[in-house]
Amino acid sequence: MKSASERKILVAKVAGELLFLYGLLAWLDGVVIQFVDPMWLAMPVSHLFLWLRTDTFTILSFIASALGFFVWRLAVELIKFEQNKATH
Repeated sequence: MKSASERKILVAKVAGELLFLYGLLAWLDGVVIQFVDPMWLAMPVSHLFLWLRTDTFTILSFIASALGFFVWRLAVELIKFEQNKATH
């Protein structure tokens, strides 16, 4: 049975993976838009977010992706550390 701290680390790992993947996909969408029609970059991302421009969303997505990758890798290393501590 896993302890509470192991479960929290596992949740952080999955959340980091999710943030990394979807942040990277959203960033890639902004890069494709830049090549297809650069005029769209100044437009809102959606009719629901009129205050958020596409270029700003692309930058925020890249930052979210980097943060998600950091959390994911940190959780993987913490899991390895916990496993090594348990075997020794």
